[in-house]
Amino acid sequence: MKIRSDVLRTYQSIHTWTGITTGLLLFIAFFAGALTMFKPQIEQWATPPHTQLRPIALQDYDQLISKAVNQYDKAADGFKVNFTADLSPLTWFEKGGGRGFRLDDSLRHATLDDDGNITTQLSTTNELGELIDQLHRTAAIPGKLGHEDIGVLILGLAALLYFIALVSGVIVLLPTLVKSLFALRQHKGANRFWLDSHNLVGVVSLPFHLIIAWTVVVFAFHDPFYGGLQQVYGEQAMFEPRAKSDIEYSVTQLPSINEHIEWVNQLASDYQIKSMEYDKLSSTTPSLAVEVVANDRVMRGGYSDYIYLNPYTYKIEFSTVHQAKDGPYGDIVNSFFALHFGNYGGGFTRWIYFSLGLLGAFLFYSGNLLWLEKRRQKQPQQKRSVRFMASLTIGICLGSMLGVSSAMLATKWLYLFNEQINQHYLSCYYLVFFAALIYSFTRGAAVAAIHLLKLLALSCLLIPISSLLTLWVPGLTSWAPADFSAGLIELMALLFAGLFYLAATKAQRRSAQGEPNSIWAIEPKTSSKLVINEV
Repeated sequence: MKIRSDVLRTYQSIHTWTGITTGLLLFIAFFAGALTMFKPQIEQWATPPHTQLRPIALQDYDQLISKAVNQYDKAADGFKVNFTADLSPLTWFEKGGGRGFRLDDSLRHATLDDDGNITTQLSTTNELGELIDQLHRTAAIPGKLGHEDIGVLILGLAALLYFIALVSGVIVLLPTLVKSLFALRQHKGANRFWLDSHNLVGVVSLPFHLIIAWTVVVFAFHDPFYGGLQQVYGEQAMFEPRAKSDIEYSVTQLPSINEHIEWVNQLASDYQIKSMEYDKLSSTTPSLAVEVVANDRVMRGGYSDYIYLNPYTYKIEFSTVHQAKDGPYGDIVNSFFALHFGNYGGGFTRWIYFSLGLLGAFLFYSGNLLWLEKRRQKQPQQKRSVRFMASLTIGICLGSMLGVSSAMLATKWLYLFNEQINQHYLSCYYLVFFAALIYSFTRGAAVAAIHLLKLLALSCLLIPISSLLTLWVPGLTSWAPADFSAGLIELMALLFAGLFYLAATKAQRRSAQGEPNSIWAIEPKTSSKLVINEV
């Protein structure tokens, strides 16, 4: 295919500047997004097993609920019933709870002992998985605009530019697409190899990136979209408001668990009930949120679907489980969520999305490197703009990964001090991130890249070592992997430790043996004696 050279130059310029202005933010979003594919597993790994109480038989749930409601005021307001064996059968918030994201919630766990007596214990919630998800959604940009996170809105704008970069990049590549798509020309220098790798990853994963770009824009700007549609609907309400009730319900009138399970099974027969969360039970607006899972179906939530209903009248207030009466609109909306979350094919799809997320992060990182190499001059001292962008790229990309790995490394040791775990996660991430960024500007991109990659390798290596050490540390002796999946994070950490160390050795070799007129070259230190002799 032949395209005029002036047209190609225009699209190449568009691709370059839309990519360079959004690449660093999108690197963080994609890297963290890859990790969120296993958010429940990360949360389970980060939570001490002893905080969860033993499961009970289904027929004993009503007895446990009755005892909890009668003995604890907070339980009478609302509680959560869990049906998975690795979670306490009953929990409720003593502090916090409800909608919104907080770092200091206190959760009480309850079960029955062998004599049928209620047993409880209090613990703080572990939000490591949620914090990584927040990093994915906001790129760690703080603040709110109205009820929406500023980071979400900024990433929405970045996704819009990212879509333009995708289209323009494909147009630039069209003339040589067939000839050079799978050609990784290492013998033509590092720059050509990086360019070939960048093009290959971008084209092969193009459908995935288009899906992510579209859905992020919709998620970020759904309120303006609805506002525009309101002009079409006029005074007619787009969504039917919840009917107000004058009936004051009491928790003593609550139907049994079996009745709720039977009703939900009729509504979603192909789903498995994971949990039931009751709220405002003694009020005019009680609610029951039923979490259901079907790994072979398109689900609207990240990891499950939800049915919201009145626990006394069984009236459905809202449901993400598609019904025939919903028509095609429900399928379209659910598909937008499922295509972004990758929850429609079980574990296999999650691993694919995990890999594509990491490849997406590589795409933005390599794009910045190509921009830097294209603008470098054939002289030891590079332009200030090039040096600034190189330090910014290394500091943000490696600093964000080092911040997450450091928070994960600190997880099991923070429980020794019984502190506010979640606040320490946040402090750990920002402290390490900004330290890496400052170090990158202080020492330069070439030196910082080598040192930060080695630190990344070390922090990842220490994660499985820490898990082994906790077997002998008093107070953490019960923190042993229960099965293969529980040790999966340690195995992945070992793998990434090896990859980061390999990248560090390659960066060090290039700094010494590569092109001397480059931002990645480190000038050899000359002794003062040699300088005097030369003079």
